[in-house]
Amino acid sequence: MFISSNHTINKFVLLGLAESPDVQLLLFGVFLLIYVFTLLGNIGMMTLVRTNPHLHNTPMYFFLHHLSFTDACYSTVIMPNMLVSFISRNKDISFTGCVAQLYSFVFFGIVECYLLAIMAYDRYVAVCSPLRYVVLLPRTVCVWLVSTSYLLGFLYAAIYTGCTFGGPFCNSNVINHFFCDIGPLLKLSCSDRFLREKVIFAFVSLNGISTSGIILISYLYILSAVLRMRSVQSRSKAFNTCASHLMVISLFYGTGFFMYLQPSTTHNGLDKVAAVFYTLVTPLLNPIIYSLRNREVKEALMRHMKSLRLR
Repeated sequence: MFISSNHTINKFVLLGLAESPDVQLLLFGVFLLIYVFTLLGNIGMMTLVRTNPHLHNTPMYFFLHHLSFTDACYSTVIMPNMLVSFISRNKDISFTGCVAQLYSFVFFGIVECYLLAIMAYDRYVAVCSPLRYVVLLPRTVCVWLVSTSYLLGFLYAAIYTGCTFGGPFCNSNVINHFFCDIGPLLKLSCSDRFLREKVIFAFVSLNGISTSGIILISYLYILSAVLRMRSVQSRSKAFNTCASHLMVISLFYGTGFFMYLQPSTTHNGLDKVAAVFYTLVTPLLNPIIYSLRNREVKEALMRHMKSLRLR
């Protein structure tokens, strides 16, 4: 749908992931399951940490609680609207709704990046300086780190959203994506977007390189400490844990960099595939990788289940 330059856009049309009704119905079932398990996993993790004094007072699980909250919100920003679009002919989203969706998506995405970096540092301290763990990560420091993550998310989301909607949309109101994202929206802008793209590129690079750098350095120190372990069993367990963490982090950052570190003019059909991974798959995997593979979490979960049966 093409529109004239003097027309004010009051809504956008999201093309989604597929056009065929049969494929849309199949995708509805698949993504509904993903969304349900994402909510169950993350809300369950939050509940477990909040109701278990030991987990709640441990820095690692304090961070994990906020990561689970972020993942649940991150997924909810996109999933409900996308699920409705699969079973409805109405693919519209209001201009205000699009702005709100982009802002919320970027906010929780930025918070997730910093929480992943904080959790990597937490693991580094726990493995490399276990005797100083409580000293280096007291409650006040943990609260400050998480609060800073939310503050940076708030500020960067405002910058990204401002740059994305900082010019008129006079070519089309059809977004070739399944949610309001930066690249597809910038492609619809009819004003000079060079400066806005450069600002977004700079901040994405700053956030991505700083947080991924902390993660990479932390895990290099962890792996160095693991290699010095004498027990083969302990070394194997630590390697498996590090590998699973790095797998999810690489998936999140790899697809995110692919999406946002390229000009809007080069975006193509692969963007939707990449977006599915960093918006929908990662929030599903995080509670599995970070919690259900953890012995303390499994023991706390078993105790919680037993207490429920005894009631």
